[in-house]
Amino acid sequence: MRSVRSRDTGPELLFRKALWRRGIRYRLCAKDMPGKPDIVVPSLRLAIFIDGDFWHGGQWSRRNLSSLEDQFTKTGSREYWLAKIRRNMDRDCGSTSILLSQGWRVIRFWESDIKKNLENCLAAVCEINKKPVEPTSFSLAPQKNFAEFFAGIGLVRMALERHGWRVAYANDIDRNKYRMYSQRFQDKPDLVDLQDIHKISADRIPDVTLATASFPCNDLSVAGSRNGLNGKKSSSFWEFMRLLEEMNYRRPPIVLIENVPGFLNSDNGKDFRDAMMALNNLGYSVDPFLVDAVWFVPQSRLRLFVIAQIFDKSRETTDKLTVRALESNFRPKKLVDFINKNPEIAWNIREMPQITSSGLTLTDIIHDPPDESPEWWSPKRAAYLLSQMSPRHRKAAELMMSGSSWSYGTVFRRIRNGKSMAELRTDGIAGCLRTPRGGSAKQIVVKAGKGDFFARLLTPLECARLMGAGDNNLPSSASQAFFGFGDAVCVPVIEWIAIHRLNPLVTELMRGKPLYPIQSALSEKVKCDPSSDIQ
Repeated sequence: MRSVRSRDTGPELLFRKALWRRGIRYRLCAKDMPGKPDIVVPSLRLAIFIDGDFWHGGQWSRRNLSSLEDQFTKTGSREYWLAKIRRNMDRDCGSTSILLSQGWRVIRFWESDIKKNLENCLAAVCEINKKPVEPTSFSLAPQKNFAEFFAGIGLVRMALERHGWRVAYANDIDRNKYRMYSQRFQDKPDLVDLQDIHKISADRIPDVTLATASFPCNDLSVAGSRNGLNGKKSSSFWEFMRLLEEMNYRRPPIVLIENVPGFLNSDNGKDFRDAMMALNNLGYSVDPFLVDAVWFVPQSRLRLFVIAQIFDKSRETTDKLTVRALESNFRPKKLVDFINKNPEIAWNIREMPQITSSGLTLTDIIHDPPDESPEWWSPKRAAYLLSQMSPRHRKAAELMMSGSSWSYGTVFRRIRNGKSMAELRTDGIAGCLRTPRGGSAKQIVVKAGKGDFFARLLTPLECARLMGAGDNNLPSSASQAFFGFGDAVCVPVIEWIAIHRLNPLVTELMRGKPLYPIQSALSEKVKCDPSSDIQ
C-alpha cells in the first residue's frame, strides 16, 4: 500500500538502516511469501511488516475516535473505504496466520510506531534473540477462530462467521438445542462436544483466538433463583474459568462473556466482582458494557457483555477519569459506579461508537396468517385473554380494536398478587423472548382493529426474526422456537460487537510484538547470541 518512493525515503528506510547497524541482515519485499513481508530475516525465520495506519485500520484509534466508521463521517465514499480497509485487515490476519503455520516468526508494526518509537520497534526484533522463547497467546490472535461454550442453537456462531471468524469448537450439554444447532450448521460430528463442562479437559479445546461463554442465567436473573454464581446452573461459569486456566500459554487472547443485567447486581455485586477478578488472575483486563437488542430488532432484550483481553503490559493502562467520562447507553450510571468503586480490578474500558436504531417494529417481522387460519386462537380463548387484562391494559386493547386498520401487540401472562394477568405491550416492540417455564413464558401476538381481536403464540419464524436469525432452518414447533431462541443471543448484537470491538482488537493484539508459531515455541529455542552479528 506504499509507493517505492515512500519505502525508500520513509520510516521503513530508517528501520532497515537501524537493523543493518545492529548486524541484522535481511531481504526486502518477499513476493514469494504470504502477504509479501516488507522485510525478511532468513536466519531468524522472521517476517516483518510495516503497515500504513490508514490502509490497515489503525488510524482511527490514533486520532482518538471511537470506531473506524467515525473516520469517514464526512466522506461521500465512506462505504468504499470501510470495505477496502476491512479487506486489508482480514488479509493481514490471513497472511500472518499462514506464516505462523509455516514456522515463521512474524512482527507487524504500525508505520506511525516506527516514526515515533523506532527504538522500541527495534527492541521487539531483538527480543527474538532472547532464549528461551516464551510462548504467549498473542500468537493466536490472527487465526480469528473461536470456541463457543454454552453454544445453544449457535447464534453467536452465526454472527461471528458473518464477519470473518471460524468456529473451531462448540460445547453444550443440551441435546435438544444441539438438534437445532446441527439443523442450522452442517458440521463434522466431532466439532460439537456434548459433554458436561464439568467433565471437559482443556486438552480437548483447540488453539483459538476467542472463547465465548453465554453461561446459564438461571441463578442471576430477576426471574430466577438469585443463588448467583454458587447456584446449580450459573456456577458453570467457574468451570469455564477452569478450562481457561488449564489452557495455560494456549489461553485465548480474547474472551467474550454474555449474561443478563442481573449479573451485575447478584449478591450485591460480589458475584460480578469475583468474576472480573478471576479473569484478572488469568491475565485478562476487562471491559463490561450493556447492549439492548431493541437497537437492532423489535425486541426488548438488554444484556451484559464483558470483553476480556490478554494483558499487554507495554500498552494497557487504567484511567478512572476516562471511565467516568464514558457514562452512556452502553454504560449506565450503575455500571460506571461499579467500575469506579472497584479500582482493584484491572479494567480496560474502551469508548463505544454510537448505534443508530434500526427503527424496526413488530409490523416488520410479523407473519400474518389469514384470519381463518387455525394459528389464531378461538374467539372464546381470545376473549378469555382479554378478560385477564387489568383495566389499563384492557383499555389499550380496546383502543387497538377501534382502529380502522390492523395493529399488533404482544402479551405476556404474569402472576400478580397470586393471579394470572395478561399484560399487553403496544409500542411496536416485543418483550424479551424467554425459555418456556410453563405457559407464562410463551409470548402471545395480538392483532386488533376493525372492531375485532385475534390472538396466537409467536411462530418459529417470528422468533427467528426477533433474534435476527433469518428465515431458514427453523424449528418445527413454537415450543422448540421459544426453547431455543429464549436462551440465545441476538445475532445483530454479536455482529455489532464483532465489527466494532473484536475485529479491531485482533488488529491491535497482533501488532508491535513478536508472534511465534505456538506449537513449535515449546520445542524450539532460539540459539542466537544477542551480542553476535546475525548473517
